[in-house]
Amino acid sequence: MTNSPAGEEKGKEWDEGAPVPRTWTHLQMATMKALKTRNALVRECMAELLGTFVLLLFGCSAAAQVKTSRETKGQYLSVNMAFSVGVMSAMYLTKGISGAHLNPAVTLSFCALGQVSWDRLVPYCLSQLLGAYIASGLVYLVYYDAIMNFSGGVLTVYGPNETASIFATYPSEFLSLGGVLWQVVGTSMLMLCILGLGEQRNTPAPSDLIPAIVAVIVLGISMSMSGNCGAAINPARDLGPRLFTLTAGWGPEVFTCYNYWFWVPLVAPCIGALIGTLLYQILISLHLPDPAEPERVCCRTPGSRFENKGIFPFCCITMIRR
Repeated sequence: MTNSPAGEEKGKEWDEGAPVPRTWTHLQMATMKALKTRNALVRECMAELLGTFVLLLFGCSAAAQVKTSRETKGQYLSVNMAFSVGVMSAMYLTKGISGAHLNPAVTLSFCALGQVSWDRLVPYCLSQLLGAYIASGLVYLVYYDAIMNFSGGVLTVYGPNETASIFATYPSEFLSLGGVLWQVVGTSMLMLCILGLGEQRNTPAPSDLIPAIVAVIVLGISMSMSGNCGAAINPARDLGPRLFTLTAGWGPEVFTCYNYWFWVPLVAPCIGALIGTLLYQILISLHLPDPAEPERVCCRTPGSRFENKGIFPFCCITMIRR
């Protein structure tokens, strides 16, 4: 028997090379359009949440691996490098939507500079805090068995088998007020170094390389300024995981230990960020040339192509910067 035209037409319907029906394409487009968030603030908060989640997932996972393996599967430098990779990855992921602050202290500084509206400060900070909390929960689930094996099932802040430092930062037992100073200095250095990266009047870094450069800056701070009490330099990075440990079994000790240390990585980075921003404004930004401001070149400068040879009846020549 020969195939009928109807049979041939039926076979064409199942041809793998046949184009996708337009109704299916339209359905996909409608679904994607429905999922797209039109509110700019909501989009930016989602980006900050996801970016901080990525940052903490890298960093706290490395801390858990190093701690629970008793440094047989990594060392302290591994944690520093993991946080830096997290910063770079999160910035590449979200900088096109929110600017990739990932840090309430950074958001506060940009608000003070007028680069971000003040009404975004609280939503950004809450989003960053939530992202850090969720990342800590995922790290806890992934490393649950290792944490319990290391601690003997006792979740504590003190002692050789403490595991709270996997998530939040805690001071060395010998530390005094120097811990506050280190948090201030570290965050000041962070802001002082990153504010110049996009400064067009200076020597700006290529936009595509800024996340990598910021990651190197964070790595440098972590390697040089974290020995006393960790390099939090980020209130969300510390408070989010600390809140998680409060609810996951470590108890209120995570807030009361070391004379209520928790307020230091919460407040000091904000102070340090504002100090670093102020230093940049006073010592660098105010002294950079204005592109629209004319430059006066002295004709008495030896070797200058504008050197007065007695031809010009005036001393200095004014040039417009281009």
